[in-house]
Amino acid sequence: MIRLASWIVGSLVITALAAWMISLPGTLTLEVAGYRMQPRLGAAVLMFILIAIIVIALWAIVRRILSTPRNLARRNRERRREQGVEALSDAIVALQAGDPARARILAREAQARLPSNAAARLLEARADLALGDMPAAREHYRALIASEKTAVAALTGLFDQARTQHRPEAALTFARKALALAPGSGWAADAVFDDLTRRGQWAEAVAMVNVEQTSSREDRARKRRRQAIIETARAREAETSNPLTALDHALTALKLLPDFVPAALIAARIHINRGETRKAMSLLRRIWRATGHPDVAALYAHAQPGASAVERLKRLGEIIETPPPHRAAGMALARAAIDAYDWPLARQALVPFAGADATQG
Repeated sequence: MIRLASWIVGSLVITALAAWMISLPGTLTLEVAGYRMQPRLGAAVLMFILIAIIVIALWAIVRRILSTPRNLARRNRERRREQGVEALSDAIVALQAGDPARARILAREAQARLPSNAAARLLEARADLALGDMPAAREHYRALIASEKTAVAALTGLFDQARTQHRPEAALTFARKALALAPGSGWAADAVFDDLTRRGQWAEAVAMVNVEQTSSREDRARKRRRQAIIETARAREAETSNPLTALDHALTALKLLPDFVPAALIAARIHINRGETRKAMSLLRRIWRATGHPDVAALYAHAQPGASAVERLKRLGEIIETPPPHRAAGMALARAAIDAYDWPLARQALVPFAGADATQG
């Protein structure tokens, strides 16, 4: 309704303007090639407007004709691009569906239509890797390393390929290169960190962890865990040769992760060896309440050197309820009861976990 009213008002305004222009007084003299015309001023203005409209329309038609080849070429490019994008998406779906052969064919089709799209080549390399065509995959990945945009993705593929071929040194090399290009790359950081801890290069591992970016809660938690792992590993190395240093490292790890069982076991063993049984038992009780780890219960039972099996069973009863609250507690209590020849208690500890889901242990 509003549109109709607007159209009516607009038509009336245009008609009024045309009538006003036609009624303008005066004449206009035009001489062209010996011809003379003397139209009224309003009619002359309307003629000029009509001539301008005709010229503009003719120029639009001529320009449309002249630009037809360019428009056709642009449409062909757009059609090829659409076909390439469709082939690329179909290739991704095929690879995820477990059909790498079809994914490789579609990726090559996408490359033919999208020559400058690196994703198609990367997808073909992934398909080659899934098909076991290692030389072709390596060739594609090495070509992609040259581009800054695809270098990290190519190194990821080379890393996976090296692990598949059981070449750990090559995989580590690719991980180090990826970490240098993208310090926030999680898989590369994990690979390099695992290698440093395996080799016992603690200074390098600590330096690597300290420079990690911790923008989120998950990143901070992962950083604390890595620091705790490093401190625990250093404590394990020094436990025999330098117990005091090992204890410091273990306690540092427990400050970072209060319920970290490996660090707690090391610290408790050192306390026991130094005759600090109460400290060891207090620590183990806390860790047991938090984790219920069977190794904690076993060490708690043997916290007093020279204790008999009956005394160990009694001590274990201080932290394990009857009936045991979970399977680990039941197994620990049953083992201690068997050592003490308390068969009824051993059976009582295991009865709640002897159903259809009973384990071999």
